[in-house]
Amino acid sequence: MTTSPEGASPKGTGRSAEGTGSAPDEFSGTGAAPPHMSGGRVALLVAATFGSAMALMVPMTFSLALRADRLAPGNEAAVGYILGIGSVLSLVTGPPIGTLSDRTRSRLGRRVPYLMGGGVLGMAALVTMAYAPNIVVLGLGWALAALGWGTALGTLGTLQADRLSPSQRGKVAGLTGATTMVAPVVGVLLVGAVSDDHLLVFLLPGMVGAVSLALLVAFVRGDDSRTSAVPERLTAGRLLRAYLFDPRTYPDFAWHLLARFVFYYGQSLYTSFVTFFYAERLGLTLAEVAGLVAVSGGISVVAMTAGTLGSGFLSDRLGRRRPFALGAAVLFASGTAVSASAHALPGLLTSAALMNLGIAVFSASSQATVLDILPERDTKAGRFLAIVTLSQKLPGALAPLTAPLLIATGVTAGEENYTLLYLVSGALGLLGGLIAFCRVRGVR
Repeated sequence: MTTSPEGASPKGTGRSAEGTGSAPDEFSGTGAAPPHMSGGRVALLVAATFGSAMALMVPMTFSLALRADRLAPGNEAAVGYILGIGSVLSLVTGPPIGTLSDRTRSRLGRRVPYLMGGGVLGMAALVTMAYAPNIVVLGLGWALAALGWGTALGTLGTLQADRLSPSQRGKVAGLTGATTMVAPVVGVLLVGAVSDDHLLVFLLPGMVGAVSLALLVAFVRGDDSRTSAVPERLTAGRLLRAYLFDPRTYPDFAWHLLARFVFYYGQSLYTSFVTFFYAERLGLTLAEVAGLVAVSGGISVVAMTAGTLGSGFLSDRLGRRRPFALGAAVLFASGTAVSASAHALPGLLTSAALMNLGIAVFSASSQATVLDILPERDTKAGRFLAIVTLSQKLPGALAPLTAPLLIATGVTAGEENYTLLYLVSGALGLLGGLIAFCRVRGVR
Protein backbone atom coordinates (compact mmCIF):
# COMPACT_ATOMS: atom_id res chain seq x y z
CA MET A 1 0.00 0.00 0.00
CA THR A 2 1.26 3.47 -0.84
CA THR A 3 -0.10 6.96 -0.30
CA SER A 4 0.17 9.76 -2.78
CA PRO A 5 -0.52 13.47 -2.48
CA GLU A 6 -3.30 15.33 -4.13
CA GLY A 7 -2.95 16.51 -7.65
CA ALA A 8 -4.37 19.56 -9.27
CA SER A 9 -8.12 19.41 -9.58
CA PRO A 10 -10.62 21.86 -10.96
CA LYS A 11 -11.84 24.43 -8.54
CA GLY A 12 -15.51 24.29 -7.76
CA THR A 13 -18.06 26.31 -5.96
CA GLY A 14 -19.03 23.64 -3.51
CA ARG A 15 -22.48 23.61 -5.08
CA SER A 16 -23.20 20.15 -6.35
CA ALA A 17 -26.02 19.10 -8.59
CA GLU A 18 -27.47 15.63 -8.65
CA GLY A 19 -25.40 13.26 -10.68
CA THR A 20 -22.24 15.37 -10.56
CA GLY A 21 -19.10 15.10 -8.52
CA SER A 22 -19.39 11.33 -8.10
CA ALA A 23 -16.42 9.34 -6.89
CA PRO A 24 -14.79 6.39 -8.62
CA ASP A 25 -16.50 3.15 -7.69
CA GLU A 26 -14.31 1.73 -4.94
CA PHE A 27 -15.98 -1.67 -5.07
CA SER A 28 -17.16 -2.55 -8.57
CA GLY A 29 -14.25 -1.09 -10.48
CA THR A 30 -16.44 0.58 -13.06
CA GLY A 31 -14.65 3.92 -12.75
CA ALA A 32 -17.77 5.85 -11.71
CA ALA A 33 -20.08 5.58 -8.75
CA PRO A 34 -23.31 3.70 -9.53
CA PRO A 35 -26.53 5.72 -9.47
CA HIS A 36 -27.90 3.63 -6.61
CA MET A 37 -26.21 1.56 -3.90
CA SER A 38 -27.92 -1.82 -3.42
CA GLY A 39 -29.98 -2.49 -0.33
CA GLY A 40 -27.65 -5.27 0.77
CA ARG A 41 -24.62 -3.02 0.65
CA VAL A 42 -26.45 -0.28 2.50
CA ALA A 43 -27.38 -2.81 5.19
CA LEU A 44 -23.74 -3.87 5.56
CA LEU A 45 -22.64 -0.23 5.76
CA VAL A 46 -25.24 0.55 8.44
CA ALA A 47 -24.32 -2.61 10.38
CA ALA A 48 -20.63 -1.71 10.30
CA THR A 49 -21.47 1.76 11.62
CA PHE A 50 -23.53 0.21 14.41
CA GLY A 51 -20.75 -2.19 15.39
CA SER A 52 -17.96 0.38 15.26
CA ALA A 53 -20.01 2.86 17.29
CA MET A 54 -20.66 0.19 19.92
CA ALA A 55 -16.96 -0.71 20.07
CA LEU A 56 -16.04 2.94 20.62
CA MET A 57 -18.85 4.20 22.83
CA VAL A 58 -19.41 1.33 25.28
CA PRO A 59 -15.86 1.63 26.67
CA MET A 60 -16.30 5.40 26.74
CA THR A 61 -19.55 5.31 28.71
CA PHE A 62 -19.18 2.15 30.82
CA SER A 63 -16.21 -0.21 30.57
CA LEU A 64 -13.49 2.41 31.03
CA ALA A 65 -15.03 3.76 34.24
CA LEU A 66 -15.50 0.21 35.54
CA ARG A 67 -11.84 -0.69 34.95
CA ALA A 68 -10.57 2.63 36.31
CA ASP A 69 -12.55 2.18 39.51
CA ARG A 70 -10.88 -1.19 40.06
CA LEU A 71 -7.41 0.19 39.41
CA ALA A 72 -7.83 3.46 41.34
CA PRO A 73 -11.05 3.47 43.39
CA GLY A 74 -12.67 6.86 43.79
CA ASN A 75 -10.42 8.60 41.27
CA GLU A 76 -13.12 9.97 38.93
CA ALA A 77 -10.80 12.76 37.76
CA ALA A 78 -8.52 10.20 36.12
CA VAL A 79 -11.40 9.01 33.94
CA GLY A 80 -12.02 12.58 32.80
CA TYR A 81 -8.38 13.09 31.87
CA ILE A 82 -8.26 9.77 29.99
CA LEU A 83 -11.40 10.56 28.00
CA GLY A 84 -10.14 14.07 27.26
CA ILE A 85 -6.81 12.83 25.92
CA GLY A 86 -8.54 10.30 23.69
CA SER A 87 -10.92 12.94 22.34
CA VAL A 88 -8.09 15.35 21.54
CA LEU A 89 -6.11 12.62 19.76
CA SER A 90 -9.12 11.60 17.69
CA LEU A 91 -9.83 15.24 16.88
CA VAL A 92 -6.37 16.25 15.67
CA THR A 93 -5.65 13.07 13.69
CA GLY A 94 -8.87 13.11 11.67
CA PRO A 95 -7.88 15.42 8.77
CA PRO A 96 -4.41 13.88 8.21
CA ILE A 97 -5.84 10.35 8.23
CA GLY A 98 -8.61 11.44 5.86
CA THR A 99 -6.00 12.93 3.55
CA LEU A 100 -3.90 9.75 3.62
CA SER A 101 -7.01 7.72 2.86
CA ASP A 102 -7.76 9.86 -0.20
CA ARG A 103 -4.21 9.34 -1.51
CA THR A 104 -3.81 5.65 -0.72
CA ARG A 105 -3.07 3.33 -3.63
CA SER A 106 -3.53 -0.36 -2.83
CA ARG A 107 -4.99 -3.60 -4.17
CA LEU A 108 -7.89 -3.14 -1.74
CA GLY A 109 -8.65 0.42 -2.79
CA ARG A 110 -8.43 3.65 -0.82
CA ARG A 111 -10.80 3.00 2.08
CA VAL A 112 -10.59 -0.70 2.99
CA PRO A 113 -7.05 -0.53 4.48
CA TYR A 114 -8.26 2.08 6.95
CA LEU A 115 -11.35 0.07 7.86
CA MET A 116 -9.17 -2.98 8.52
CA GLY A 117 -6.38 -1.05 10.23
CA GLY A 118 -8.81 0.87 12.44
CA GLY A 119 -10.56 -2.32 13.51
CA VAL A 120 -7.32 -4.19 14.25
CA LEU A 121 -5.88 -1.27 16.24
CA GLY A 122 -9.16 -0.81 18.07
CA MET A 123 -9.38 -4.48 19.09
CA ALA A 124 -5.76 -4.56 20.28
CA ALA A 125 -6.39 -1.41 22.31
CA LEU A 126 -9.49 -2.88 23.98
CA VAL A 127 -7.51 -5.95 25.05
CA THR A 128 -4.81 -3.64 26.41
CA MET A 129 -7.42 -1.79 28.45
CA ALA A 130 -8.85 -5.04 29.80
CA TYR A 131 -5.47 -6.15 31.11
CA ALA A 132 -4.11 -2.70 32.04
CA PRO A 133 -2.15 -2.95 35.31
CA ASN A 134 -2.47 0.76 36.09
CA ILE A 135 -4.19 3.99 35.10
CA VAL A 136 -1.38 5.07 32.75
CA VAL A 137 -1.63 1.92 30.62
CA LEU A 138 -5.42 2.19 30.70
CA GLY A 139 -5.16 5.73 29.35
CA LEU A 140 -2.78 4.66 26.60
CA GLY A 141 -5.16 1.87 25.65
CA TRP A 142 -8.10 4.26 25.43
CA ALA A 143 -6.14 6.72 23.28
CA LEU A 144 -5.37 3.92 20.80
CA ALA A 145 -8.96 2.64 20.94
CA ALA A 146 -10.29 6.13 20.18
CA LEU A 147 -7.83 6.42 17.29
CA GLY A 148 -8.63 2.97 15.87
CA TRP A 149 -12.40 2.93 16.10
CA GLY A 150 -12.56 6.64 15.29
CA THR A 151 -10.64 5.95 12.08
CA ALA A 152 -13.03 3.12 11.19
CA LEU A 153 -16.10 5.31 11.80
CA GLY A 154 -14.60 8.19 9.82
CA THR A 155 -13.81 5.90 6.91
CA LEU A 156 -17.36 4.53 6.94
CA GLY A 157 -18.58 8.11 6.61
CA THR A 158 -16.25 8.61 3.65
CA LEU A 159 -17.69 5.51 2.00
CA GLN A 160 -21.07 7.21 2.08
CA ALA A 161 -19.59 10.08 0.10
CA ASP A 162 -17.93 7.65 -2.32
CA ARG A 163 -20.89 5.38 -2.96
CA LEU A 164 -24.32 6.87 -2.24
CA SER A 165 -26.46 8.45 -4.92
CA PRO A 166 -28.11 11.79 -4.05
CA SER A 167 -31.48 10.08 -3.54
CA GLN A 168 -30.02 7.81 -0.83
CA ARG A 169 -28.01 10.25 1.25
CA GLY A 170 -30.77 11.38 3.60
CA LYS A 171 -32.03 7.84 4.20
CA VAL A 172 -28.61 6.44 5.00
CA ALA A 173 -27.73 9.47 7.13
CA GLY A 174 -30.89 8.79 9.11
CA LEU A 175 -30.17 5.07 9.43
CA THR A 176 -26.55 5.52 10.49
CA GLY A 177 -27.51 8.33 12.86
CA ALA A 178 -30.15 6.16 14.51
CA THR A 179 -27.85 3.16 14.84
CA THR A 180 -25.12 5.34 16.35
CA MET A 181 -27.54 6.43 19.07
CA VAL A 182 -28.87 2.93 19.72
CA ALA A 183 -25.48 1.18 19.66
CA PRO A 184 -24.21 2.32 23.09
CA VAL A 185 -27.55 1.49 24.73
CA VAL A 186 -27.53 -2.04 23.30
CA GLY A 187 -23.84 -2.40 24.11
CA VAL A 188 -24.21 -1.40 27.75
CA LEU A 189 -27.07 -3.87 28.13
CA LEU A 190 -24.88 -6.54 26.53
CA VAL A 191 -21.86 -6.04 28.78
CA GLY A 192 -23.95 -5.35 31.87
CA ALA A 193 -24.60 -9.08 32.14
CA VAL A 194 -20.83 -9.78 32.27
CA SER A 195 -19.69 -6.73 34.24
CA ASP A 196 -17.61 -8.90 36.58
CA ASP A 197 -15.46 -10.17 33.70
CA HIS A 198 -12.76 -7.56 33.05
CA LEU A 199 -12.05 -8.94 29.56
CA LEU A 200 -15.58 -9.43 28.21
CA VAL A 201 -16.76 -5.92 29.10
CA PHE A 202 -14.24 -4.69 26.52
CA LEU A 203 -14.12 -7.65 24.16
CA LEU A 204 -17.84 -8.15 23.47
CA PRO A 205 -18.52 -4.70 21.94
CA GLY A 206 -15.17 -4.90 20.15
CA MET A 207 -16.11 -8.23 18.58
CA VAL A 208 -19.40 -6.77 17.33
CA GLY A 209 -17.43 -3.98 15.69
CA ALA A 210 -14.77 -6.28 14.24
CA VAL A 211 -17.27 -8.79 12.81
CA SER A 212 -19.42 -6.06 11.24
CA LEU A 213 -16.38 -4.47 9.60
CA ALA A 214 -15.15 -7.87 8.39
CA LEU A 215 -18.52 -8.59 6.76
CA LEU A 216 -18.48 -5.22 4.99
CA VAL A 217 -14.97 -5.81 3.67
CA ALA A 218 -15.70 -9.44 2.68
CA PHE A 219 -18.95 -8.84 0.80
CA VAL A 220 -18.38 -5.31 -0.48
CA ARG A 221 -14.90 -5.62 -1.88
CA GLY A 222 -12.71 -2.64 -2.66
CA ASP A 223 -11.42 -1.96 -6.13
CA ASP A 224 -7.70 -2.01 -6.84
CA SER A 225 -6.62 1.64 -6.84
CA ARG A 226 -2.96 1.07 -7.73
CA THR A 227 -3.57 2.11 -11.32
CA SER A 228 -5.07 5.45 -10.31
CA ALA A 229 -3.11 8.58 -11.09
CA VAL A 230 -0.27 9.29 -8.66
CA PRO A 231 0.13 13.06 -8.13
CA GLU A 232 3.10 14.84 -6.67
CA ARG A 233 4.86 13.68 -3.53
CA LEU A 234 3.19 14.14 -0.16
CA THR A 235 5.05 16.48 2.19
CA ALA A 236 4.62 17.38 5.85
CA GLY A 237 3.40 20.82 4.83
CA ARG A 238 0.68 19.42 2.59
CA LEU A 239 -0.39 17.08 5.37
CA LEU A 240 -0.66 19.96 7.84
CA ARG A 241 -2.72 21.92 5.30
CA ALA A 242 -5.31 19.14 5.46
CA TYR A 243 -6.94 21.15 8.25
CA LEU A 244 -7.45 24.21 6.03
CA PHE A 245 -9.28 25.22 2.87
CA ASP A 246 -10.23 28.46 1.11
CA PRO A 247 -13.85 29.39 1.99
CA ARG A 248 -14.07 31.56 -1.12
CA THR A 249 -13.52 28.50 -3.32
CA TYR A 250 -16.22 26.45 -1.59
CA PRO A 251 -18.71 28.96 -0.13
CA ASP A 252 -21.57 26.49 0.44
CA PHE A 253 -19.28 24.10 2.27
CA ALA A 254 -17.84 26.92 4.39
CA TRP A 255 -21.28 28.28 5.32
CA HIS A 256 -22.49 24.83 6.24
CA LEU A 257 -19.47 24.24 8.46
CA LEU A 258 -20.28 27.49 10.26
CA ALA A 259 -23.93 26.45 10.60
CA ARG A 260 -22.92 23.12 12.11
CA PHE A 261 -20.43 24.73 14.50
CA VAL A 262 -22.97 27.26 15.78
CA PHE A 263 -25.80 24.73 16.12
CA TYR A 264 -23.68 22.12 17.89
CA TYR A 265 -22.24 24.79 20.16
CA GLY A 266 -25.78 25.50 21.29
CA GLN A 267 -26.45 21.79 21.75
CA SER A 268 -23.26 21.33 23.78
CA LEU A 269 -24.20 24.17 26.12
CA TYR A 270 -27.46 22.32 26.77
CA THR A 271 -25.89 18.92 27.42
CA SER A 272 -22.88 20.03 29.49
CA PHE A 273 -24.77 20.67 32.75
CA VAL A 274 -28.09 18.91 32.29
CA THR A 275 -27.75 16.81 35.48
CA PHE A 276 -26.96 19.88 37.60
CA PHE A 277 -29.81 21.75 35.90
CA TYR A 278 -32.35 19.05 36.80
CA ALA A 279 -31.14 19.02 40.40
CA GLU A 280 -31.40 22.81 40.71
CA ARG A 281 -34.83 23.13 39.13
CA LEU A 282 -36.37 20.20 41.04
CA GLY A 283 -34.65 20.91 44.36
CA LEU A 284 -33.00 17.49 44.50
CA THR A 285 -29.51 16.19 45.12
CA LEU A 286 -27.43 14.82 42.25
CA ALA A 287 -27.94 11.27 43.55
CA GLU A 288 -31.71 11.74 43.68
CA VAL A 289 -31.89 13.14 40.16
CA ALA A 290 -30.03 10.24 38.50
CA GLY A 291 -33.18 8.23 37.85
CA LEU A 292 -34.95 11.23 36.32
CA VAL A 293 -32.01 11.88 34.01
CA ALA A 294 -32.25 8.24 32.89
CA VAL A 295 -35.97 8.69 32.13
CA SER A 296 -35.17 11.85 30.20
CA GLY A 297 -32.46 9.95 28.34
CA GLY A 298 -34.92 7.26 27.33
CA ILE A 299 -37.36 9.85 25.97
CA SER A 300 -34.49 11.50 24.15
CA VAL A 301 -33.42 8.24 22.45
CA VAL A 302 -36.96 7.69 21.16
CA ALA A 303 -37.22 11.29 19.92
CA MET A 304 -33.80 11.22 18.26
CA THR A 305 -34.39 7.88 16.56
CA ALA A 306 -37.71 9.07 15.18
CA GLY A 307 -36.18 12.37 14.11
CA THR A 308 -33.17 10.94 12.29
CA LEU A 309 -35.11 8.24 10.45
CA GLY A 310 -38.13 10.39 9.63
CA SER A 311 -36.22 13.44 8.42
CA GLY A 312 -33.67 11.36 6.51
CA PHE A 313 -36.24 9.45 4.49
CA LEU A 314 -38.52 12.45 4.02
CA SER A 315 -35.75 14.79 2.87
CA ASP A 316 -34.76 12.29 0.17
CA ARG A 317 -38.37 11.89 -0.96
CA LEU A 318 -38.93 15.64 -1.17
CA GLY A 319 -35.46 16.38 -2.53
CA ARG A 320 -34.97 19.12 0.06
CA ARG A 321 -32.50 19.68 2.89
CA ARG A 322 -32.62 23.32 3.97
CA PRO A 323 -36.21 23.40 5.33
CA PHE A 324 -35.35 20.49 7.60
CA ALA A 325 -32.36 22.37 9.02
CA LEU A 326 -34.52 25.39 9.79
CA GLY A 327 -37.36 23.30 11.22
CA ALA A 328 -34.88 21.42 13.40
CA ALA A 329 -33.48 24.69 14.76
CA VAL A 330 -36.98 25.93 15.60
CA LEU A 331 -37.74 22.68 17.45
CA PHE A 332 -34.48 22.90 19.38
CA ALA A 333 -34.97 26.56 20.29
CA SER A 334 -38.55 25.84 21.40
CA GLY A 335 -37.26 23.11 23.69
CA THR A 336 -34.64 25.36 25.26
CA ALA A 337 -37.29 28.05 25.82
CA VAL A 338 -39.44 25.54 27.69
CA SER A 339 -36.40 24.46 29.75
CA ALA A 340 -35.52 28.04 30.61
CA SER A 341 -38.86 28.51 32.38
CA ALA A 342 -39.56 24.96 33.59
CA HIS A 343 -39.49 24.14 37.31
CA ALA A 344 -41.40 20.85 37.25
CA LEU A 345 -40.71 17.42 35.77
CA PRO A 346 -43.38 17.49 32.98
CA GLY A 347 -41.90 20.67 31.54
CA LEU A 348 -38.34 19.33 31.72
CA LEU A 349 -39.28 16.08 29.97
CA THR A 350 -41.22 17.96 27.29
CA SER A 351 -38.27 20.23 26.64
CA ALA A 352 -35.91 17.24 26.42
CA ALA A 353 -38.13 15.63 23.79
CA LEU A 354 -38.33 18.82 21.72
CA MET A 355 -34.61 19.58 21.92
CA ASN A 356 -33.51 16.08 21.04
CA LEU A 357 -36.00 15.83 18.20
CA GLY A 358 -34.54 19.04 16.81
CA ILE A 359 -30.97 17.78 17.23
CA ALA A 360 -31.83 14.56 15.40
CA VAL A 361 -33.52 16.28 12.47
CA PHE A 362 -30.64 18.72 12.11
CA SER A 363 -28.07 15.93 12.31
CA ALA A 364 -29.65 13.85 9.53
CA SER A 365 -30.29 16.80 7.22
CA SER A 366 -26.83 18.22 7.86
CA GLN A 367 -25.09 14.94 7.05
CA ALA A 368 -27.07 14.60 3.81
CA THR A 369 -26.25 18.21 2.92
CA VAL A 370 -22.55 17.60 3.51
CA LEU A 371 -22.63 14.65 1.10
CA ASP A 372 -24.49 16.79 -1.46
CA ILE A 373 -22.03 19.70 -1.44
CA LEU A 374 -18.78 17.92 -0.59
CA PRO A 375 -15.86 19.58 -2.42
CA GLU A 376 -13.55 17.54 -4.67
CA ARG A 377 -15.41 14.32 -3.99
CA ASP A 378 -13.23 12.27 -6.34
CA THR A 379 -9.90 13.02 -4.68
CA LYS A 380 -10.39 14.60 -1.23
CA ALA A 381 -13.58 13.20 0.31
CA GLY A 382 -11.77 11.81 3.36
CA ARG A 383 -10.01 15.08 4.09
CA PHE A 384 -13.11 17.28 3.80
CA LEU A 385 -15.31 14.91 5.81
CA ALA A 386 -12.71 14.97 8.60
CA ILE A 387 -12.97 18.78 8.59
CA VAL A 388 -16.74 18.39 8.90
CA THR A 389 -16.20 16.24 11.99
CA LEU A 390 -14.12 19.03 13.52
CA SER A 391 -17.07 21.40 13.19
CA GLN A 392 -19.09 19.10 15.45
CA LYS A 393 -16.42 18.03 17.95
CA LEU A 394 -14.90 21.46 18.64
CA PRO A 395 -18.12 22.84 20.18
CA GLY A 396 -18.20 19.83 22.50
CA ALA A 397 -14.74 20.75 23.75
CA LEU A 398 -15.39 24.49 24.07
CA ALA A 399 -18.91 24.56 25.54
CA PRO A 400 -17.98 23.08 28.96
CA LEU A 401 -15.46 25.91 29.33
CA THR A 402 -17.91 28.71 28.50
CA ALA A 403 -21.11 27.38 30.08
CA PRO A 404 -19.97 28.17 33.66
CA LEU A 405 -19.51 31.82 32.68
CA LEU A 406 -23.15 32.02 31.54
CA ILE A 407 -24.41 30.19 34.61
CA ALA A 408 -22.62 32.66 36.88
CA THR A 409 -23.80 35.79 35.01
CA GLY A 410 -26.12 38.20 36.81
CA VAL A 411 -26.70 36.12 39.93
CA THR A 412 -25.63 36.24 43.55
CA ALA A 413 -23.23 33.78 45.15
CA GLY A 414 -24.57 30.25 45.41
CA GLU A 415 -27.09 30.66 42.57
CA GLU A 416 -26.96 29.50 38.96
CA ASN A 417 -28.40 31.29 35.94
CA TYR A 418 -29.58 28.28 33.97
CA THR A 419 -32.25 30.44 32.35
CA LEU A 420 -29.56 32.45 30.55
CA LEU A 421 -27.64 29.28 29.65
CA TYR A 422 -30.63 27.72 27.94
CA LEU A 423 -31.73 30.89 26.19
CA VAL A 424 -28.22 31.33 24.72
CA SER A 425 -28.21 27.65 23.78
CA GLY A 426 -31.50 28.04 21.91
CA ALA A 427 -30.39 31.25 20.22
CA LEU A 428 -27.25 29.58 18.90
CA GLY A 429 -29.23 26.58 17.67
CA LEU A 430 -31.66 28.85 15.86
CA LEU A 431 -28.82 30.88 14.34
CA GLY A 432 -27.18 27.70 13.06
CA GLY A 433 -30.41 26.65 11.36
CA LEU A 434 -30.87 30.09 9.81
CA ILE A 435 -27.34 30.04 8.39
CA ALA A 436 -27.94 26.63 6.84
CA PHE A 437 -31.31 27.73 5.42
CA CYS A 438 -30.29 31.15 4.11
CA ARG A 439 -26.66 30.74 3.01
CA VAL A 440 -26.20 27.17 1.75
CA ARG A 441 -27.52 27.51 -1.80
CA GLY A 442 -26.16 24.27 -3.29
CA VAL A 443 -29.12 22.25 -1.97
CA ARG A 444 -32.84 22.96 -2.01
